[in-house]
Amino acid sequence: MSIIDDLKTLYTIDDSLWLEETVKLLKDKQFDSLDLENLIEELADLGNEKKRRVESFLEQIIRHRLLLQYWESEKKYNQGNWESEIVNFQNQLNRYLTTNLYNHLEQSLAQIYQDAVRYCQKKTQGVINFLPECSYSLDDLLNSRE
Repeated sequence: MSIIDDLKTLYTIDDSLWLEETVKLLKDKQFDSLDLENLIEELADLGNEKKRRVESFLEQIIRHRLLLQYWESEKKYNQGNWESEIVNFQNQLNRYLTTNLYNHLEQSLAQIYQDAVRYCQKKTQGVINFLPECSYSLDDLLNSRE
């Protein structure tokens, strides 16, 4: 069995050990021995995971901004919590943000906003009519301190 076959088998059994072995091969410049199929899959998954992470943080920011802006009957009791959550998610998002991920968020903002609205409609039991289109800029969402 070749090294590639061994790595492919290892990937199905222990992906952490597979990763260690792959890193060793890369460091040793043994490119011909790499399990390219699974390496490509892992790299693609890594990129997608980063996108999902920043999308999730941004959606949380939008949710709390919407609740602060529209849910007057609960604002008195929840304002401090919502504002601190906005700061928390902004801090986390800004730790991960790169130019590429920023551009991704700009392109995805409308869909992320729709997801946040759907959540807020359920949370407020449909008594609030939220704007159908996002009125927040990405920069405002990332930097504003409520």
